[in-house]
Amino acid sequence: MDLNSASTVVLRVLTQATSQDTAVLKPAEEQLKQWETQPGFYSVLLNIFTNHSLDVNVRWLAVLYFKNGIDRYWRRVAPHALSEEEKTTLRAGLITNFNEPVNQIATQISVLIAKVARVDCPRQWPELIPTLVESVKVQDDLQQHRALLTFYHVTKTLSSKRLAADRKLFYDLTSSIYSFACSLWNHHTDTFLQQICAGNEAAAANSLERTLLSLKVLRKLTVHGFVEPHWNAEVMGFLHAVFERLKQFLECSRSIRAENICRDRLEKTIILFTKVLLDFLDQHPFSFTALIQRSLEFSVSYVFTEAGEGIVFEQFIVQCMNLIKMIVKNYAYKPSKNIEDSSPETLEAHKIKTAFFTYPTLMEICRRLVTHYFLLTKEELTMWEEDPESFTVEETGGDSWKYSLRPCTEVLFIDIFHEYNQILTPVLLEMVHSLQGSTNIEDTNAILIKDAVYNAVGLAAYELFDSVDFDQWFKNQLLAELQVSHDRYKPIRRRVIWLIGQWISVKFKSDLRPILYEAIRNLLQDRDLVVRIETATTLKLTVDDFEFRTEQFLPYLESMFMLLFQLLQEVTQCDTKMHVLHVLSCVIERVNMQIRPYVGCLVQYLPLLWKQSEEHNMLRCAILTTLIHLVQGLGADSKNLYPFLLPVIQLSTDVSQPPHVYLLEDGLELWLVTLENSPCLTPELLRIFQNMSSLLELSSENLKNCFKIINAYIFLSSSEFLQMYATDLCRSFCELLKDITTEGQVQVLKVVENVLKVNPVLGPQMFQPLLPSVFRGIIDGERYPVVMSTYLGIMGRVLLQNARFFSLLLSQMACELGQELDQILGNMIEMWVDRMDNITQPERRKLSALALLSLLPSLNGVIQDKFCGIINISVEGLHDVMTEDSETGTYKDCMLMSHFEEPKATDDEEPPTEQDKRKKMLALKDPVHTVSLQQFIYEKLKAQQELVGEQGFQALMETVDTEIVAQLQEFLQGF
Repeated sequence: MDLNSASTVVLRVLTQATSQDTAVLKPAEEQLKQWETQPGFYSVLLNIFTNHSLDVNVRWLAVLYFKNGIDRYWRRVAPHALSEEEKTTLRAGLITNFNEPVNQIATQISVLIAKVARVDCPRQWPELIPTLVESVKVQDDLQQHRALLTFYHVTKTLSSKRLAADRKLFYDLTSSIYSFACSLWNHHTDTFLQQICAGNEAAAANSLERTLLSLKVLRKLTVHGFVEPHWNAEVMGFLHAVFERLKQFLECSRSIRAENICRDRLEKTIILFTKVLLDFLDQHPFSFTALIQRSLEFSVSYVFTEAGEGIVFEQFIVQCMNLIKMIVKNYAYKPSKNIEDSSPETLEAHKIKTAFFTYPTLMEICRRLVTHYFLLTKEELTMWEEDPESFTVEETGGDSWKYSLRPCTEVLFIDIFHEYNQILTPVLLEMVHSLQGSTNIEDTNAILIKDAVYNAVGLAAYELFDSVDFDQWFKNQLLAELQVSHDRYKPIRRRVIWLIGQWISVKFKSDLRPILYEAIRNLLQDRDLVVRIETATTLKLTVDDFEFRTEQFLPYLESMFMLLFQLLQEVTQCDTKMHVLHVLSCVIERVNMQIRPYVGCLVQYLPLLWKQSEEHNMLRCAILTTLIHLVQGLGADSKNLYPFLLPVIQLSTDVSQPPHVYLLEDGLELWLVTLENSPCLTPELLRIFQNMSSLLELSSENLKNCFKIINAYIFLSSSEFLQMYATDLCRSFCELLKDITTEGQVQVLKVVENVLKVNPVLGPQMFQPLLPSVFRGIIDGERYPVVMSTYLGIMGRVLLQNARFFSLLLSQMACELGQELDQILGNMIEMWVDRMDNITQPERRKLSALALLSLLPSLNGVIQDKFCGIINISVEGLHDVMTEDSETGTYKDCMLMSHFEEPKATDDEEPPTEQDKRKKMLALKDPVHTVSLQQFIYEKLKAQQELVGEQGFQALMETVDTEIVAQLQEFLQGF
């Protein structure tokens, strides 16, 4: 591409590509895409975006196309890679000058230079760093800033490379520029502080920007540029200087007005100082040892004493608390139980920590956390009144502990209490004892203090297990506090019910559950919405607990379910509805069939909620979960839900519909439980299976549930189902088996095995295309035992229950392999006998014995040659299934089933599903459960004896080991 002639053309097309008119825009984009691989195209783009006289939008687009081109075509091995000559020209052009006037474009240029540096620096671009170092020294403000911006992005990118060779290069680079980076940072920092003192706000703002960028560079160099940074005096000097600079900047923040343009950047710089310390601690805990004392003194001083008043701001407090937390929890600072196994560095760090965290210090931290940071703020109380649902979402941890003050303070309290529980337990208990009895409802501060202390007791529940008699406290105080109905006491009602939820799985007598249920029922009728939502949460924790007893809960079930349903209708926010639905789901799951009389209202409401939540897929996931538990609770009665239920399943599992991305996993689970609990196959339920072929093509982690669904259809109504879908299903399975894991292969084969079990006559014909590979797998000696076991299970079904089809299959295999029919039969029997140990399931082992015995009686020479192996397998099967009657001394087949008994569930078990009943009925027709192996062997041997005569039969029996014969005779006593 000739630069002179091409520049005009490319400029025109770029201009068209900025158009709002799609008729102009689309052809321009297509043309630019074609030029991406043209030599010289990126040189033209460079000329365009560095020409400051052109339209900003055109230059912006040119930069983006250039940056994308680096990603695709800069590396030598990339298809259509740029030539070395053009790359040399481009590298030189990118760092010719740093004078881009537009901030956004300047940032993009810095990023694309960093992208090139990631590939080429320092080997192909040794001049980059020296050029940047010289450029940040110039007096021109704009050039200095742009060079510093680029310096930061290059440093950031190079520091992120993780290969050993790249790490070594970055270490070398850091050692060569670290002194300069430190002096640059000090220079800009001093300049900023001088200008602030002089009241020159505009100049200070420029200097602060350079301070921030130079500190970002130093952060990357310090954290990632040294193997053992504690041996480098400059590094440790910089880190110690961070504390002094932090104090200076915090003092500056006191004097700068909130609306000042510097304020925001100043706070960002202060936070960046703390990030330097946190990153260094994370990457180099032992190098940080020398900074532990100072870090703790600094953080505790500003966060837990008067020193920080009027200076600190929320995000700074969060960072300081994170620093304390990381030091307290750091495993590198925890000695082993056997002190001799600990490193000197660990012992030194532990010694510093122990010396700092004295009783007075820990007591003050604990008290300040609880009585200052745990207190509900005016803003939170206002939100409670004006937007209670948003308040509950915030309170349940909307933000990560790392970035939000309340969760951060709570996590710090938990970690410190866990580490120093012997010291802090008496402190917290003394705070609790000082709050005995009800609190004056006129004293708002006292109510908030009690709320905070109870919060601490809930957070430290596991640590306080041996120190608090929670049952007595519940009966003697907490229960009474739940009954104080005054509006001003609602923080305590909410906190107490939350507190009970925290202790329910730690220490709460089962005998007290009915009293608690009574209290929960009352609170679900509280005037305050926040109290009701918190009560619902505690109810969920209560029914989820392993000590939950259904019989204790049943007297309260109807009223609680109705109150939860009313709460679900009342709340309006998506998150809150999801939460209440989750509580309802847990209740339904735990009481199961007992829920049936009470779900009518919910069943009527869910279709409306589903329609209203069309734009809220996560709420729809919660609805799906609720439906899963509803179907399980309703059992066969769930068929009444089909007008709503089946369209929901249809939508959730249709991969052509966008919502499937969110709904598919729960939709498949709902589909499965619907089938398991269905009393019969309806046309609508059958029609949904049209979604399955696309699901099987996905081959996702949901494949296992897909196979369970297919099996459920087979058990539900194999004839109707297979008549409609067997051909498509067989085709899908053939495709799947070409590229699937061993586990997936077994899942496919189990479906085929179930088809043969349910429909032994038509099943082999329907899945005939799959059976030759099964046969071939057996005679080839499939190496995976679990696959071989399934192969033998399938072939056992065909041989035992459809001998005619087995003969046809044998003939087909002989033709395909070009071998004699008897030879293939002999190979199969031999491999079957040899790999019998691969079969671990008793049912399949008995099936193998029955199948091989079904070849008898026979005059076939191959079968007679394998007679010994058949008898060996048969005796193994007898050992598997025969149990001795202690009274009569005779043996009986333990797998025999003579009549149908309704499966009964104990209190700890799920009640049987309709599918469980279907499987039981199927077992009554299965030879494995209806044919006595003992009787079958006797009859087959007798028939063989009659066929070949006494002498011939004796000759066959002589091929069997005498010990096996003796065991066989013992099993056949009485015949």
